[in-house]
Amino acid sequence: MKAVGYKVPGPIDRDDSLSDITVEKPKADGRDLLVKIHAVSVNPVDTKVRRKAGPDGSEYKVLGYDASGVVDSVGPDVRGFQPGDAVFYAGSIARPGTNSEYHLVDERIVGSKPNTLSDAEAAALPLTSITAWEMLFDRLDVKRATPEGGNVILVVGGAGGVGSITIQLLRALTDMTVIATASRAETQDWVRESGAHHVINHREPMASQIETLGTGAPGFVFSTTHSDDHLDDIVELMAPQGRFGLIDDPENFDAIKLKRKALSLHWEFMFARSLFGTQDIAEQSKLLNEVSALVDAGKIRSTATQSAGKINAFNLKEVHAKIESNTAHGKIVLEGF
Repeated sequence: MKAVGYKVPGPIDRDDSLSDITVEKPKADGRDLLVKIHAVSVNPVDTKVRRKAGPDGSEYKVLGYDASGVVDSVGPDVRGFQPGDAVFYAGSIARPGTNSEYHLVDERIVGSKPNTLSDAEAAALPLTSITAWEMLFDRLDVKRATPEGGNVILVVGGAGGVGSITIQLLRALTDMTVIATASRAETQDWVRESGAHHVINHREPMASQIETLGTGAPGFVFSTTHSDDHLDDIVELMAPQGRFGLIDDPENFDAIKLKRKALSLHWEFMFARSLFGTQDIAEQSKLLNEVSALVDAGKIRSTATQSAGKINAFNLKEVHAKIESNTAHGKIVLEGF
């Protein structure tokens, strides 16, 4: 079957950073589904893994986590799906990726694709939806108000894939006041369209901008990018006893700065459940089905903003470079081989 992979990790501008390859079609066993891939999207994690991680026990490493497709066959222990079912999911960081014609995935992290979305539109949602959902409702516990600022949340990096679905989930499932950051006119418009009540510029001091809004200090902050650069500003603008969540990988992060305000720190990594096979791994299937229902009810929408064409090495290189430039907003999707 066709796939896209690489042998040696490194920069995207290298000729062999991603290559069109042929690999053996896998077979479903246990609780695995074999899914025929119709569409994928690319996330920052794809670029991080490509730069640092080489193949593990095989000739090529195949990237890709988000996918939409149709179940081709099922393992003997599968309970919830059958061949022909339309699905979407984010895969596991410990297994071969979705940039292949067929892909194996544990049914417990798979959801039923929204009926109202195309495959490409659906492929934009899983990883970011899981990340946003787990941060908001499992880590930050936003439905349990903080003593001060408990109805106000700041989303740093609101125009990205995670940020733009986070805003939508907050508007659909809570009554919180949502402040989001974006630095360009284009991305500020996108954040407003996603449902943010207020938009501020993270390239300028944020504490003074929030003070001007009159919302009061946020009890919650969800930082999706450059958390170390924004740490001092975030600590200054947050309400005491607030909850601060992040998903990026800051090189230098001085958590002692949170102590004076008794701010709690929450890290989200949506692959943790699948990586460690946790007892609650099936929560990801459940939340994806809830996301699917919200989409079909018209309460949230796909965050796909650009189609990059077929799933091949050339197009994936273009998308990786775009994501690494930090100029993308929403999600970039690819469809078909």
